[in-house]
Amino acid sequence: MTIEFHARRLDIKAFAQAGGVLSGRDLLSKYERLLSEAGGLGAERPVRWEARGALRTDAGGYAQVWLHLSAEVGLPMTCQRCLGPADIELAVARDFRFVASEEQAEAEDEAAEEDVLALTREFNLQELIEDELLMELPVVPRHEVCPVEVKLAAQDADFEAAQVEKTNPFAALAGLKGARKG
Repeated sequence: MTIEFHARRLDIKAFAQAGGVLSGRDLLSKYERLLSEAGGLGAERPVRWEARGALRTDAGGYAQVWLHLSAEVGLPMTCQRCLGPADIELAVARDFRFVASEEQAEAEDEAAEEDVLALTREFNLQELIEDELLMELPVVPRHEVCPVEVKLAAQDADFEAAQVEKTNPFAALAGLKGARKG
Protein backbone atom coordinates (compact mmCIF):
# COMPACT_ATOMS: atom_id res chain seq x y z
CA MET A 1 0.00 0.00 0.00
CA THR A 2 1.39 3.38 -1.03
CA ILE A 3 0.89 6.34 1.29
CA GLU A 4 0.02 9.56 -0.49
CA PHE A 5 1.39 12.79 0.94
CA HIS A 6 0.11 16.32 0.31
CA ALA A 7 2.17 19.49 0.73
CA ARG A 8 -0.65 21.55 2.29
CA ARG A 9 -1.39 19.02 5.04
CA LEU A 10 1.61 16.80 5.55
CA ASP A 11 1.86 14.26 8.38
CA ILE A 12 5.54 14.90 9.04
CA LYS A 13 6.13 11.83 11.21
CA ALA A 14 4.57 9.42 8.70
CA PHE A 15 6.44 11.20 5.89
CA ALA A 16 9.77 10.72 7.70
CA GLN A 17 9.01 7.10 8.62
CA ALA A 18 8.25 6.33 4.98
CA GLY A 19 11.38 8.17 3.80
CA GLY A 20 8.98 10.20 1.71
CA VAL A 21 9.92 12.53 -1.10
CA LEU A 22 7.68 15.28 -2.43
CA SER A 23 8.57 17.70 -5.17
CA GLY A 24 6.73 20.31 -7.10
CA ARG A 25 6.78 23.14 -9.54
CA ASP A 26 4.15 25.66 -8.48
CA LEU A 27 3.29 29.01 -9.96
CA LEU A 28 4.52 32.04 -8.04
CA SER A 29 0.88 33.14 -7.87
CA LYS A 30 0.28 30.38 -5.25
CA TYR A 31 2.66 32.22 -2.90
CA GLU A 32 0.92 35.52 -2.15
CA ARG A 33 3.60 37.05 0.09
CA LEU A 34 6.38 36.28 -2.39
CA LEU A 35 4.28 37.63 -5.24
CA SER A 36 3.69 40.88 -3.34
CA GLU A 37 7.47 41.27 -2.89
CA ALA A 38 7.72 41.09 -6.68
CA GLY A 39 5.13 43.85 -6.99
CA GLY A 40 2.64 41.40 -8.47
CA LEU A 41 4.95 40.64 -11.40
CA GLY A 42 5.96 37.18 -12.54
CA ALA A 43 2.85 35.33 -11.33
CA GLU A 44 3.49 32.64 -13.95
CA ARG A 45 7.08 31.99 -12.87
CA PRO A 46 7.86 28.56 -11.39
CA VAL A 47 8.72 27.93 -7.77
CA ARG A 48 10.60 24.63 -7.77
CA TRP A 49 10.89 22.66 -4.53
CA GLU A 50 11.68 19.26 -3.06
CA ALA A 51 11.17 17.85 0.43
CA ARG A 52 12.67 14.64 1.82
CA GLY A 53 11.65 13.06 5.10
CA ALA A 54 13.94 10.87 7.19
CA LEU A 55 14.33 9.32 10.61
CA ARG A 56 17.78 9.83 12.12
CA THR A 57 19.01 8.25 15.32
CA ASP A 58 20.43 10.68 17.88
CA ALA A 59 23.30 10.00 20.30
CA GLY A 60 20.86 8.49 22.81
CA GLY A 61 19.55 5.98 20.25
CA TYR A 62 16.21 7.73 19.75
CA ALA A 63 14.73 8.19 16.29
CA GLN A 64 14.24 11.84 15.36
CA VAL A 65 12.07 13.20 12.58
CA TRP A 66 13.94 15.26 9.97
CA LEU A 67 12.94 17.10 6.83
CA HIS A 68 15.30 18.40 4.15
CA LEU A 69 13.83 21.20 2.04
CA SER A 70 15.23 22.78 -1.09
CA ALA A 71 13.45 25.45 -3.11
CA GLU A 72 14.24 28.08 -5.73
CA VAL A 73 12.60 30.87 -7.69
CA GLY A 74 13.66 33.78 -9.88
CA LEU A 75 11.84 36.83 -8.49
CA PRO A 76 11.38 39.94 -10.65
CA MET A 77 12.36 42.97 -8.59
CA THR A 78 13.77 46.47 -9.06
CA CYS A 79 17.54 46.96 -8.83
CA GLN A 80 18.18 49.62 -6.23
CA ARG A 81 21.41 50.70 -7.96
CA CYS A 82 20.22 51.33 -11.54
CA LEU A 83 16.44 51.21 -10.86
CA GLY A 84 15.98 48.76 -13.72
CA PRO A 85 14.26 45.36 -13.61
CA ALA A 86 16.35 42.59 -12.06
CA ASP A 87 15.75 38.87 -11.71
CA ILE A 88 16.77 37.99 -8.18
CA GLU A 89 17.46 34.28 -7.77
CA LEU A 90 16.37 32.90 -4.40
CA ALA A 91 17.45 29.42 -3.35
CA VAL A 92 17.27 27.55 -0.05
CA ALA A 93 18.50 24.17 1.15
CA ARG A 94 17.78 23.57 4.84
CA ASP A 95 17.35 20.77 7.33
CA PHE A 96 14.60 20.81 9.93
CA ARG A 97 14.33 18.60 13.01
CA PHE A 98 10.91 18.07 14.51
CA VAL A 99 10.15 17.74 18.22
CA ALA A 100 7.00 16.99 20.21
CA SER A 101 5.83 20.52 21.11
CA GLU A 102 6.17 24.24 20.40
CA GLU A 103 7.75 24.74 23.84
CA GLN A 104 10.40 22.11 23.17
CA ALA A 105 11.06 23.54 19.69
CA GLU A 106 11.50 27.03 21.13
CA ALA A 107 13.84 25.77 23.85
CA GLU A 108 16.02 23.70 21.50
CA ASP A 109 16.04 25.96 18.44
CA GLU A 110 18.44 28.52 19.95
CA ALA A 111 21.25 26.02 20.58
CA ALA A 112 20.71 23.79 17.53
CA GLU A 113 22.50 24.23 14.21
CA GLU A 114 19.42 23.04 12.35
CA ASP A 115 15.99 24.66 12.58
CA VAL A 116 13.74 22.97 15.13
CA LEU A 117 9.98 22.88 14.57
CA ALA A 118 7.03 21.33 16.37
CA LEU A 119 5.66 18.06 15.07
CA THR A 120 2.15 18.19 13.65
CA ARG A 121 -0.05 15.83 11.68
CA GLU A 122 -1.16 18.55 9.25
CA PHE A 123 1.98 20.54 8.52
CA ASN A 124 1.70 23.09 5.69
CA LEU A 125 4.86 22.52 3.67
CA GLN A 126 3.98 25.27 1.18
CA GLU A 127 3.94 27.86 3.98
CA LEU A 128 7.39 26.68 5.05
CA ILE A 129 8.64 26.97 1.45
CA GLU A 130 7.32 30.53 1.23
CA ASP A 131 8.74 31.48 4.64
CA GLU A 132 12.19 30.18 3.74
CA LEU A 133 12.25 31.92 0.35
CA LEU A 134 11.10 35.19 1.95
CA MET A 135 14.00 35.00 4.39
CA GLU A 136 16.36 34.75 1.40
CA LEU A 137 15.21 38.09 -0.02
CA PRO A 138 18.07 40.57 -0.18
CA VAL A 139 17.72 43.73 1.90
CA VAL A 140 18.72 45.73 -1.17
CA PRO A 141 17.93 43.93 -4.44
CA ARG A 142 20.43 44.72 -7.20
CA HIS A 143 22.20 43.29 -10.22
CA GLU A 144 25.66 41.82 -9.78
CA VAL A 145 26.61 44.09 -12.69
CA CYS A 146 24.01 46.58 -13.87
CA PRO A 147 23.21 46.39 -17.61
CA VAL A 148 23.42 50.19 -17.90
CA GLU A 149 26.03 52.62 -16.62
CA VAL A 150 25.07 53.82 -13.17
CA LYS A 151 25.47 57.52 -12.48
CA LEU A 152 26.96 57.64 -9.00
CA ALA A 153 27.28 61.43 -8.72
CA ALA A 154 24.84 64.23 -9.34
CA GLN A 155 25.70 67.80 -10.25
CA ASP A 156 23.42 70.79 -10.19
CA ALA A 157 24.76 73.96 -11.80
CA ASP A 158 22.48 76.20 -9.70
CA PHE A 159 23.71 74.58 -6.50
CA GLU A 160 27.35 74.96 -7.54
CA ALA A 161 26.80 78.67 -8.43
CA ALA A 162 25.15 79.34 -5.07
CA GLN A 163 28.12 77.78 -3.27
CA VAL A 164 30.56 80.06 -5.11
CA GLU A 165 28.51 83.19 -4.39
CA LYS A 166 28.37 82.62 -0.63
CA THR A 167 30.93 84.48 1.39
CA ASN A 168 32.72 82.75 4.17
CA PRO A 169 31.35 84.16 7.47
CA PHE A 170 34.72 83.61 9.12
CA ALA A 171 36.43 85.71 6.46
CA ALA A 172 34.17 88.63 7.44
CA LEU A 173 35.12 88.12 11.09
CA ALA A 174 38.81 88.06 10.19
CA GLY A 175 38.34 91.35 8.35
CA LEU A 176 36.76 92.92 11.45
CA LYS A 177 39.56 91.63 13.65
CA GLY A 178 42.17 93.13 11.30
CA ALA A 179 40.36 96.50 11.37
CA ARG A 180 40.52 96.64 15.21
CA LYS A 181 44.29 96.18 15.33
CA GLY A 182 45.00 99.21 13.18
